Amino acid sequence: MRLLLVEDHVPLADELMAGLNRQGYAVDWLADGRDALHQGSTEPYDLIILDLGLPGVPGLDVLAQWRAAGLATPVLILTARGSWAERIEGLKAGADDYLTKPFHPEELHLRIQALLRRSHGQANQPTLKAAGLHLDEGRQCVTRDGAEVQLTAAEFRLLRYFMLHPEQILSKSHLAEHLYDGETERDSNVLEVHVNHLRRKLGKSVIETRRGQGYLFGGQAR
Repeated sequence: MRLLLVEDHVPLADELMAGLNRQGYAVDWLADGRDALHQGSTEPYDLIILDLGLPGVPGLDVLAQWRAAGLATPVLILTARGSWAERIEGLKAGADDYLTKPFHPEELHLRIQALLRRSHGQANQPTLKAAGLHLDEGRQCVTRDGAEVQLTAAEFRLLRYFMLHPEQILSKSHLAEHLYDGETERDSNVLEVHVNHLRRKLGKSVIETRRGQGYLFGGQAR
């Protein structure tokens, strides 16, 4: 899952990016509202974390312009402001959730997890469920038929994306856009290797190749 973090306080941004990377997210970071306004509306992010007190264009204005342009990406607001009036303003502008600084990193991770599941029609349960699999995002492992299967970091990121998009054909380019940040070189051959590793661990039928189209997760797994 690819996230955009818009935060002008560099030490906090560094801390958040390190934590989100450990959670298996690809993260792009911006510190200016003007840059966020453009990049947030042109890149295929799965979720945006947005500070309100930004230079250039205030975060609330950035959010309002995104929503006016039809951007449906879930947005989680971070702010040092704690008044009810400002929270209401953010929600009216189109925020999906609100977190007031200071906060515990685990709370941010759980809120992100809940927003991503909700945006894909999934229940916010202890594990992510699809195609007979149970994915524990905290421990980054999967259970099938009662047996726990260990995953590498790359396999976990890919499987989580598949499980949030069951029975959808996903091209290699689409997967690369959502699994890597804007600075990482995207290699479709590497994706194919990870898909094959998942098939060996979970069964060939879990991920189907659609020639000329991409991959279909869970189409034959029942």
